[in-house]
Amino acid sequence: MNLSAKHIVILGAGRSGRAAAALALREGASVTVYDEAESITGFAPEVSLHPFATTDIGVQVKSDLLVVSPGIDTYGPLVAAFSTQAEKVVGEMEFAWGYYDGYTVAITGTNGKTTTTEVIARIFNASDVSCVPCGNYGKPLAEVVMQHPMPQVIALEVSSFQLETIHAFRPHVAVWLNFAPDHMDRYPTVESYRQAKWRIFENQDAACTAIIRTGELLPPLQAKTITFSTETDVADWFSQGITIEHAGQTVLNMDQDTSLRGLHNAENIMAAIAACRCYGKPLDLKKAFAGYVPPPHRCELVRTLDGVEYLNDSKATNLHALESALRSQTRPVVLIAGGKEKGLDYQSVVALLQQKAISAVTFGQIAEPLGAVLSQAVSTTIVRSLEEAIDTARSLAPRGATILFSPGTSSFDMFKGYEQRGTAFRNYVNNLR
Repeated sequence: MNLSAKHIVILGAGRSGRAAAALALREGASVTVYDEAESITGFAPEVSLHPFATTDIGVQVKSDLLVVSPGIDTYGPLVAAFSTQAEKVVGEMEFAWGYYDGYTVAITGTNGKTTTTEVIARIFNASDVSCVPCGNYGKPLAEVVMQHPMPQVIALEVSSFQLETIHAFRPHVAVWLNFAPDHMDRYPTVESYRQAKWRIFENQDAACTAIIRTGELLPPLQAKTITFSTETDVADWFSQGITIEHAGQTVLNMDQDTSLRGLHNAENIMAAIAACRCYGKPLDLKKAFAGYVPPPHRCELVRTLDGVEYLNDSKATNLHALESALRSQTRPVVLIAGGKEKGLDYQSVVALLQQKAISAVTFGQIAEPLGAVLSQAVSTTIVRSLEEAIDTARSLAPRGATILFSPGTSSFDMFKGYEQRGTAFRNYVNNLR
């Protein structure tokens, strides 16, 4: 894309917006940035900055290209206003991808994206192929394409929000981990959310590869498909949660070669190895997994106290993540769940809770309605704070049990994000005596 003498408007002044502005300047464009914030900083002096952005301002702004940061609702009134006089609208990822000339592995799914993205990057780098994890995790892609030299491979975590604004984006390998209802506060229906994520395959052809979880509902695919499963060994890749097998041969032993545990992580590992094999170079898996610690807040063992394990799974911001965490437990569970109301239907967790849990504690904005659902399976206590939830769970957990903090929804009713929520859980648990 030739941007010489073009006027680029960037909506959103966060890290992605700053990276997109720097890239647009490098390509010879004039750049203007708008944000609803009271002040904007961190941009080159030649960038025109406009805080206090509104829809009234947006409808008056002309641009050759409008670049939308991923945190801004594509279907919201602000983007609609700034799109009125824009020749073309793209997201930061689509914009930056046009300047990347290496090999793209894109990863999507409701859960497991970050772990899979990290593992893919580790495998490539351990195998002497330069790779940067980026996109919805790590660096914005616009930062990566300005590196010199650019990495040979990008492990690109992509969210449904980023996929909403693609046009030409075509990954060599597209990884589909799973799908479950989420972001129902943004999407009008589950189907609209599903279709947004399906766009990862939209521009792939027979020269590309789609790595997919067996049993997923997907559109017709043009790419070559590779399957993985923890439920049927008919898939190309199979795991029962301990060994990773391909075509009947053991490729990796999770217990011996990694610090990752559980069926959900087995799926992440299979998808990652399958994606890396598509590049066609020998892989050093033992070196890749040596010393690797999974990202925090994902079934993270905080401590064992009085014979009870405390697991921090604050990253479980939707029902599928909660179900995955429950399914992977082998000890009796006292579940702590709750947070923001996202319009999710928790009825489907009842049967699994009956199998895995001995009691539950709910807190946050959805404490009462969630408690009513969970009480169909186990004795459930409704509390007001996370601290009270931990104290209550401790009183309910016998020796040999696991207190599983897997909220099943987002944290914005009480915290800035799942990281702050998970850190609060970890700190409180570490201070227990």
